[in-house]
Amino acid sequence: MTATKAPIEPPSQQRAVRRPGDRIFSGAARGSGVFILLVLAGVAAFLISEAVPALTAPAAEIPDGNGLAPYIGPLVLGTLLGAVIALLVATPLAVGIALFITYYAPRRIAATLGYVIDLLAAIPSVVYGFWGLAVLAPQLVPFHTWLADTLGFLPFFAGPASASGRTMLTVGIVLGVMILPIISAISREVFSQAPALHREAALALGATRWEMIKMAVLPYGKSGVIAGAMLGLGRALGETMAVAIILSGGAGATVNLISNSNPSTIASNIALRFPEATGIGVNTLIASGLALFLITLAVNMLARWIVNRRADFSGAN
Repeated sequence: MTATKAPIEPPSQQRAVRRPGDRIFSGAARGSGVFILLVLAGVAAFLISEAVPALTAPAAEIPDGNGLAPYIGPLVLGTLLGAVIALLVATPLAVGIALFITYYAPRRIAATLGYVIDLLAAIPSVVYGFWGLAVLAPQLVPFHTWLADTLGFLPFFAGPASASGRTMLTVGIVLGVMILPIISAISREVFSQAPALHREAALALGATRWEMIKMAVLPYGKSGVIAGAMLGLGRALGETMAVAIILSGGAGATVNLISNSNPSTIASNIALRFPEATGIGVNTLIASGLALFLITLAVNMLARWIVNRRADFSGAN
């Protein structure tokens, strides 16, 4: 009699043997994800519970006596203005720096330049604030005057131009320098991972280096650049000390970027007023912090949606 062989299970039905290290790592990873969600939920619960007294208080009890919405509204406007200016300043520079380091600069220069750009992220925000106040603001006064004289018909540059340079435009430029390393680092990493086959094929077909970048690198790295820009935007939204040092805030809602009347930001307003706040004033500041929390959450959700949407049309597909 011939012995019959046991049927061999297909690979899909074979059970993988999980070692103790695999189980430990899987449990630790799952626990870390759950822990992050719990921390986020705890922060949201704290902000909501502490903001309820301000949300239900009469308008006369809110600082400035005009109600919660008129108090937080200019702060939200100032926060968004500074962050958007920073994003407009930093993103083109970061993409240009990333392309130069990745595809144009010699290897030694590229390594040194990348290291210097990354060092910008290690500078404390207080130092950026003093630099913006003592160096950048006075240097921008003639530029503010030129904007008021040339583009004064636009509400953003209606003037009168500030004589000190401590304006929302100055804050936006400083924030742009602060978020530049974040966007540049992510863009460099994404551009360097563009498929070599695509790049070599473009060059083989006679494309110049810029045409190769435009056809093979930028479409592939577009989603990564957007993600880096959104991370930088989140950093700009929450910046505190640099804005508090430079900006002479306290005005109402205005989009004038070069005048002495500037709306403050949520983070800097909390930092400046919290030590002296009592009672309902503390709850009002926490309510403004809840508004900043919601704005940041919305920005991150928007960034995730954009990245997922652009991934379907990536040049790597």
